[in-house]
Amino acid sequence: MPDLSVTDLHAGYGAVRVLHGVSLNVRHGETVALLGTNGNGKSTLMKCLAGLLRPSGGQILLDGKLELGDVPPQDVVAAGISLVPEGRRLFPRLSVEENLVLGAFRSEARATMYEELEKAWETFPVLREKRRQVAGSLSGGQQQMVAIARALMACPRVLLVDEPSVGLAPILVAQVIDILAQLKAERGLTVLMAEQNFQQAARIADRGYVLVHGEVAFNGSMAELTESEAVRVLYLGV
Repeated sequence: MPDLSVTDLHAGYGAVRVLHGVSLNVRHGETVALLGTNGNGKSTLMKCLAGLLRPSGGQILLDGKLELGDVPPQDVVAAGISLVPEGRRLFPRLSVEENLVLGAFRSEARATMYEELEKAWETFPVLREKRRQVAGSLSGGQQQMVAIARALMACPRVLLVDEPSVGLAPILVAQVIDILAQLKAERGLTVLMAEQNFQQAARIADRGYVLVHGEVAFNGSMAELTESEAVRVLYLGV
């Protein structure tokens, strides 16, 4: 049974429909890439999974039984799902450490908050050095590290990562992708990552889904997607 499954999901904003019957699954321990160019529904799907947007139809299940389609964000976090949002969405006037502590929302996370903080400093040594610095003064790459570390403070089983490469230089994108691979291996996380950068996503993802106009146009292993002539033409522009 998949850790996270989406069936025939429809969603949008007011009269604007964005997702049209999206179905996908993420099995325990996998890294799955949600691919597509801007405006094709990746972030909308992530918001639905995180409880930030209520779908108009379809089903979201965790462990095959817990329905998340009509659950508020705090209950999604309590169920073991954390989101690293697009654009990082930090509290810019709070310190790095204060941002991380705010990630320890659920009771299970509060019980191990100091242990998780120490794990964050070990994973991101630069953040330990800047723990008292206000988050808004950090570089883009460092802010992305804070956003990832904050999501991990909730001790999730499933990590949703929305567009981690946005606004970052190519060398920093590679570093962030490597960090996600490391965290998955160390913590046994299940990861769903929305990403435009096909090549970087292919480095760590097991499988992928390509969204086109709010629908799943292609899906398969990253090797299959890389070799697909249709994906190369429509998505990679080759």
